[in-house]
Amino acid sequence: MFSHVYVGTNDFETAFAFYGPLLELLGQKLRFHEPSTPWAGWQPADASRPLFLLGAPYDGGSASPGNGQMTAFLAPSRAIVDRCHALAIASGGTSEGPPGLRPQYHSNYYGAYFRDPDGNKLCVCCHHEA
Repeated sequence: MFSHVYVGTNDFETAFAFYGPLLELLGQKLRFHEPSTPWAGWQPADASRPLFLLGAPYDGGSASPGNGQMTAFLAPSRAIVDRCHALAIASGGTSEGPPGLRPQYHSNYYGAYFRDPDGNKLCVCCHHEA
């Protein structure tokens, strides 16, 4: 369904240090890293799309998180959700909801919510049984 998701940042190096280990833990590989632009992109290990892109806003203005916007990453297991949340918090993110079941979505929905250093809301979730 998606070609790519682009998240803006005001501090590329801090954001790259935040997202790099997180996306690696989720099995994504770095496709490119161009600090002079600045932007970077990650892709699945076995495909060229979808891409997760990080960089400065194209219009040169300040990046700002949107109200009601969130990017959710799919994790292969609940343990990876736990590890991603812990890594995000240790890397300068702020918690928006600890890892756990969210049965209001469906009986096996296990997710964690946090914000990156720029304030963008993120989720890591798993849809599999324990």
